[in-house]
Amino acid sequence: EVQLVESGGGLVQAGGSLRLPCAASGFTFDDYAIGWFRQAPGKEREGVSCISSSFGRTYFADSMKGRFTISSDNAKNTVYLQMNSLKPEDTAVYYCAAARLRKSGFNPGYYCSNYGLFFDSWGQGTQVTVSS
Repeated sequence: EVQLVESGGGLVQAGGSLRLPCAASGFTFDDYAIGWFRQAPGKEREGVSCISSSFGRTYFADSMKGRFTISSDNAKNTVYLQMNSLKPEDTAVYYCAAARLRKSGFNPGYYCSNYGLFFDSWGQGTQVTVSS
């Protein structure tokens, strides 16, 4: 029932920007957290950012703080990852995912770091390549 579709990836020079939309269906943002993850060749999948609008909490990995932002357009059922000041080490396949919020609350850092426990629905991924 839950469906997520990422897009907006491509090739960009270092210092440039990209915006990745994640179009969602089958759920409401109030009841779910949205996460962005990435995976580079030879590396494990890592959390980029996790957000819950109902709890008003967000998380960004340290290397992305100050460069990446997340916004949502509930009317369009879409979450956007805005990436600025891109670096070659940002090159990866980027995924968005959805997790049902728990009654106990929401810790965005814990959700992002332990995505296997929470995120059940994933998009197909979009490639981001940053050249030097």
